[in-house]
Amino acid sequence: MKDRITLSDLAPGESAVVSKVSVRGEIGRRLLDLGLIAGTKIECISRSPLGDPSAYLIRGAVIAIRSRDCADVVLKPV
Repeated sequence: MKDRITLSDLAPGESAVVSKVSVRGEIGRRLLDLGLIAGTKIECISRSPLGDPSAYLIRGAVIAIRSRDCADVVLKPV
């Protein structure tokens, strides 16, 4: 795994820790409300059959997020 990846790069079964959330607007607010803040551990559970959205385990809840909405969430490997 690279030293710096984005949430959309995370493959099913991989985990990482949120380093920075650079998303603005309504989507950025939604991601923050879901608990995507620096230091949060996140795991990609699965991808839909067509590849988008992906399901992530965030603070005990499984959340589906589209790739375009999570491309600016920077992670660091666990």
